Amino acid sequence: MRRPRALVLDEVWRGLDGVEPLSGPQGGPLRRTVKLILDPLVIRPVQHPQCAGPIVTPDGARLLATRVHAATDVLRATAAWFTLLKQVRRTLRITEGNPQDLYFQRCYELATTMGMPDPAQGRATAEATLRDVHEFAAGRTTTALKEYITEGSQIRELVGLIDVAWRRRPAGATTADHRAQFTALLDACAAARLGQHRDRDDNGQAGFDRLVKTNAGTHSGIELWHQDCVPSAHQLGLTVRPAPQPPALGTSASTSTLGLPFDRTIYERVFTALQASSDRAELPPIPDLVTIEIARSCSPWALLDESLRVAAAAGTELALGLSPIGDPAQRTDFNQPTQATQPDDRARPNHSAQPDHSSQPDHSARPDSETQPHSPAQPVVADVADGRPRDNQSPAQTAAHRVINGRWQREAYVLQARRLVVSAAGAGSRAGPLADIAAELRTPWRPYLRRLWVRLHGRDVRETAVYDPNELWDLLDGVARSVMLDHRMRVKQALSLSSRAPEADSTESRAS
Repeated sequence: MRRPRALVLDEVWRGLDGVEPLSGPQGGPLRRTVKLILDPLVIRPVQHPQCAGPIVTPDGARLLATRVHAATDVLRATAAWFTLLKQVRRTLRITEGNPQDLYFQRCYELATTMGMPDPAQGRATAEATLRDVHEFAAGRTTTALKEYITEGSQIRELVGLIDVAWRRRPAGATTADHRAQFTALLDACAAARLGQHRDRDDNGQAGFDRLVKTNAGTHSGIELWHQDCVPSAHQLGLTVRPAPQPPALGTSASTSTLGLPFDRTIYERVFTALQASSDRAELPPIPDLVTIEIARSCSPWALLDESLRVAAAAGTELALGLSPIGDPAQRTDFNQPTQATQPDDRARPNHSAQPDHSSQPDHSARPDSETQPHSPAQPVVADVADGRPRDNQSPAQTAAHRVINGRWQREAYVLQARRLVVSAAGAGSRAGPLADIAAELRTPWRPYLRRLWVRLHGRDVRETAVYDPNELWDLLDGVARSVMLDHRMRVKQALSLSSRAPEADSTESRAS
């Protein structure tokens, strides 16, 4: 019988001993253990397709278990090295970065080459490893950032730079409607990936180049500065304000309290860039990072590269056609007044707070939740260019929409959540993790666009442009997969908690 891969892996992991430092409170593998050690170094699903995917066959489950058990000694040694590195880290008073992100793979390397830590030489090896890891920062640390950005005279200068950059923004956007070109680009991207090549447009390359050349991304970003833009930046879930405001300088940051993309302070934006960088020496010095970020945050889409602005606009066109619950009657009419943002509408903790510097899917995103009124009338989606609502079944539903919607609608958690979104009143009468996810499924463009912006911002910091439709599709499709997998993980956690708390509200238990 086919079984969920995560469940099989959890059962296998709980049968191991000596791996507690790599395990969560309930005994299963940590999320980062799976992402950084088990998948890329032990299971290797790309080389062993039977172990890949959310559901595995009996043969796939046996192969997965075999590979994990075969690596038991290395995993125990990895856990021992991780414990030792954390002890030495405290001795050296190192506070930079997340130890799991920085050390997990290095510990696996040490375990593979040296086995268990040697009682005599282990601490020296651990110290050398830590210094090697942290010297890559080359002075580009969050501590250096805080010292630079909070110095008295520096504050006045930087605030002045923000004011000048905000006042010098482009005054207005072109009146040209590029929506048809973005629609054609999305269609070509998905068709090319599906093998349905379009000779008439070079598989989308000509259309992509045309959009970049005409600065279509820049113009779409300029529109979002205006409160009367439909849909607005607030409606897209990019800011809690009616329209974007000048960024604050900021003096602190935490991945658990990061603001929405257009609301993040300069400190938060640079902080996330540093936290996500595996080799900070490649980044500009801290003063340059801050100055460039000020210019970036006051630019259209809060991005500097035109190809990334085009990617953001194309992603918006894609996001507005997403319908994971498969019920277009639940779509929002952006021309209707919106409710106030809920208090918990902030970026959730996890890797969604970190910029992504690649075009590959990152399955660690964590989307946000925000409630909007839903029109029971004929479904409409606002035209990004001129505010006219368009029918949800219009030709704007491209091959890209069909691919992603089809995949999303097959998710088991979507079928569970659909019962919570039969009517607006039904969804509003429940609370809890499943209801939060159900609300996000009714406004799927919000978590999607937030995650997309994080990735684009990371690429912009690294000066990594998008050059062709294939790369664009990897980026857009990867964001969708990331949001789906994050929802799946949150549903799993909610079900796990409900199974351990029989006294929990019966309504939520039934919904799960």
